[in-house]
Amino acid sequence: MSRVGKKPISIPDNIKASYVDGIITIQAEKASLTRAIHPSVELKIEDNTIEVLVKTDDRKSRAFQGLVRSLIENMVIGVSKGFERVLEINGIGYRAEVNGNNIVFNIGYSNPITFDIPEGVSVSVDKNTVIKLSGIDKEQLGQTAAAIRRLRPPEPYKGKGIKYAEEYIKRKAGKTGAAATV
Repeated sequence: MSRVGKKPISIPDNIKASYVDGIITIQAEKASLTRAIHPSVELKIEDNTIEVLVKTDDRKSRAFQGLVRSLIENMVIGVSKGFERVLEINGIGYRAEVNGNNIVFNIGYSNPITFDIPEGVSVSVDKNTVIKLSGIDKEQLGQTAAAIRRLRPPEPYKGKGIKYAEEYIKRKAGKTGAAATV
């Protein structure tokens, strides 16, 4: 059995959960998330808890039990607190600015790059180099952060590029042998 999948999910008092025809909806005062649940898993909602149950006891169903439980817990956390992802831009002259529903990046290419912000994700830029993404859907937030990072991934020699705030870039030594042999 899945250790993660067996744990019940507690629902705070200000959040309502409903499960109808294989679709779960988590609602709060201002936000709502909906997700289709895999058919090999069943949900039981009672007493401010959600339990994820397996219909058949095979390996694939137990794997989906843990996955579905994690997804539902992320929905509950997203609707109640929200998620945040922070990106940093390193490099001389590299910067970003929010322009309406877009982010404009100057990251070493000949032309600025315009990135469309998806609906459900809010962006703020501090000091032209720190990008803060926030939203209620963890999956969408992670996809957006990864797409922004892919515009200019950090390189290992000088560390220039866009990286996650908690990411550590392993640095490499550059060429040093040519000047020392003369």
